[in-house]
Amino acid sequence: MNLVLLMLLAGLVFAQPPQFGRNQPEFVRQGQQLIREGKLDEALSLYRSNLKTTPDSLPANIAAGTLLDLMGKGDDARQHFQKAIDAAPDAMAKANAERAMAMSWAFSGNCRQTVKYEQMVFEYYVTTKDFYQQGEMADEAARVCIDNGDLDTAYQWYKTGHDAGLKQPDITPERKNLWEFRWEHAQARIAARKGNRAEADKHVAAAKALLDRDAGMARQQGSFFPYLAGYVALYRGDYQAALEQLRQANQNDPFIQCLMGDSYEKLGQKENAMECYRKAASATAHNPPSAFARPYALKKLAAR
Repeated sequence: MNLVLLMLLAGLVFAQPPQFGRNQPEFVRQGQQLIREGKLDEALSLYRSNLKTTPDSLPANIAAGTLLDLMGKGDDARQHFQKAIDAAPDAMAKANAERAMAMSWAFSGNCRQTVKYEQMVFEYYVTTKDFYQQGEMADEAARVCIDNGDLDTAYQWYKTGHDAGLKQPDITPERKNLWEFRWEHAQARIAARKGNRAEADKHVAAAKALLDRDAGMARQQGSFFPYLAGYVALYRGDYQAALEQLRQANQNDPFIQCLMGDSYEKLGQKENAMECYRKAASATAHNPPSAFARPYALKKLAAR
C-alpha cells in the first residue's frame, strides 16, 4: 500500500454505516476500533470472517464495502454493496444499500453510475411520498456530478431536487426557503465552474438575500454561504478572497479543506496547502464531500 496512504489511515476514525446508527453490531464496533489503531487488514479480516458464516449480512457487507472504498478499492467494495442490495429484506434496506453503492461510485469519480443508483433511491422515496428525501437524493447525485465536472448533469439533478422538495404538500415557508437557497447555491457554483462571472454573482446575491430575510435559516445554513463565496472566488482566480471566505466555513468539512488547499497552492503556500490536504485525506465518511476530498487529497499528497 502507498506509504502516504498508510500514514493517513493510521489515524482514521471510521464512520459507522449510517443505516445502523448507534445499534451497529459488535463486530462493526470492533472493526472501527481496529481502524482507529491503523490495523486495516485486521479490520477487513474481521468483516470477512463474519461474512464467511453470514455471507448475506447487510452490516458486514456495508462495513466491508465502506472500508474498501476508503482504501481505494472500489471494485472490491462494490461487490459487497451488490450483495447487500441483493440480500436486502425490504425496500428501505435495499434503498440504503443502493445509496451506499452510489457513494462507492462517487469515490471512484463516476457521476453517471452514481446517478444510476441515486435514482433508484429517489424512486423509493417517490413510492413513500417523501418529497424532502427525494430532494436530498437528487441533490446528493448532483453534488457528485458537479465535483467531477459533469456540470450539465449536475444542473439537471439539482433542479430535480429543488422541484421535488417544493412538492411537499404541507411545506413550511422555512423549508421552501431552504430549497430556494440550495438551488441558488448550486446555480452559483455551476456558473462559476463555467466561467460565467455575472451569472455566478447573481445567484450568490440571491442566496445571501434568502439568508438575510430568514433568521432561522441563517442560523442553520449560514456556514454554507462562505463556502459558496469562497468557491466562486476560487474559480474566479481570486485566491486570497477565496481563503478569507473559506476560513469562515466549516473547517471540519474535507471538501472545504481541499478548496483551501487549492487556494493556498495557487498562492504558492505549499506547506499550508499540504496541511489542508492531509486533513482532507483523513476523511472517513461515506458521503459526497469525502468521496471527492479523500481521493483528491491523497493524489495531491502523493504527487508532492
